[in-house]
Amino acid sequence: MRSVVTFHYTLRDPSGQVLDTSVGAKPVTYLEGAGQIIDGLDEQLRGAAAGLKTRVQVLAAKAYGERDAAQVQRIKRTQLPVEGELNVGDQFQTDSDAFAPVVTVAGIDGDEVLLDANHPLAGVDLTFDVEIIGTRAATPEELHHGHAHGADGVGHCD
Repeated sequence: MRSVVTFHYTLRDPSGQVLDTSVGAKPVTYLEGAGQIIDGLDEQLRGAAAGLKTRVQVLAAKAYGERDAAQVQRIKRTQLPVEGELNVGDQFQTDSDAFAPVVTVAGIDGDEVLLDANHPLAGVDLTFDVEIIGTRAATPEELHHGHAHGADGVGHCD
């Protein structure tokens, strides 16, 4: 039986720096095995009970994947869909399509720009401090739709 899990988290990189947290905001609610959170975290939270507080280590391969050198390419500045000044570290979507990849400017050399399409956390082992707020059985509708409809199972799909 698949469950819907609601939890708070604090995400840290290998140096211990906090990268993100849900503490003080709305907790995350997801359907186990539906791809709504990274695989390594989903796998390690399976069967967790409400009230559990734990630290979960997720290796890069089960998080955002390893870095892929083929995802880094040099492009002429004139080919980019971005107006105005460009700086190293800037991110933008490569097309107006909502599913177009987001790239990071990794370097600028004259009229060429080095773009990195790897996820910013690719190649990074992650640590999550997790507090399970609640768990419940997934509803038939959630199983059919492939995602959680909220902590209480009530919700609408677009």
